[in-house]
Amino acid sequence: MSETLNIALIQTELTWENPEQNRAHILKKIIAIVDPVDVIVLPEMFTSGFTMTPQNVAETMHGETITWMKSVAAQKQAAITGSLVIIEDDNYYNRMVFVHPNGKTEHYDKRHTFTLAGEDKVYTAGSKKIMIDYKGWKICPLVCYDLRFPVWSRNSENYDVLIYVASWPAIRMVAWDTLLKARAIENMSYCVGVNRVGKDANNHEYSGHSAVYDVLGNRIDTIPFDKEAVEIVTLKKQDIEQNRSKFNFLADQDQFSIM
Repeated sequence: MSETLNIALIQTELTWENPEQNRAHILKKIIAIVDPVDVIVLPEMFTSGFTMTPQNVAETMHGETITWMKSVAAQKQAAITGSLVIIEDDNYYNRMVFVHPNGKTEHYDKRHTFTLAGEDKVYTAGSKKIMIDYKGWKICPLVCYDLRFPVWSRNSENYDVLIYVASWPAIRMVAWDTLLKARAIENMSYCVGVNRVGKDANNHEYSGHSAVYDVLGNRIDTIPFDKEAVEIVTLKKQDIEQNRSKFNFLADQDQFSIM
């Protein structure tokens, strides 16, 4: 078990529906990382941007991007995660894939598809919340619009880290900042949010605001807004344990289950 977890946030621009160019662009940023890193986090739909034409970019779990992620994970000896468009049994998924250094893959399909953009009409929503065990840390992976629904992220599994990957537009950035902090506080966990920057083909602007909050809601990163950046933030298991011991708020949660 590792007492610390070094997480690299990759806040980047994305080229519209061009997986090859996006992989190459992101790879340069990852190769440039020289400090120790345990987990590399990429934005939502990092191969394409937030597209509603999945047929243009969809891949399988044996496709080029998953192969690329496995190669990067092995080369850096770090896990890598982000979401991309996956086709499976004739359904399209906004799937967050977590690749371990040894090539093992786990995935989470976005539960709350973004109805305002019509995501629910072209993507199949996920139905299962997963927990990833990595280096003695329990990680809960979620995607963008999931951030607005606290019941889904409720920490009944005693996880250590929430990770949200996103294509969250600049016009609603106050909600992003506020809800990331709230999810950290209410779940007494680290909360990591990685958002893209730049403008997409639909003329939507993205202003980053990637961030890491500790279990008390303090922001502990220094990543700049509105531009490409890479930052490594160290999470400490001791901070979780000490604060949960001192402020045992999770013990007072209401007991219920989602049907």
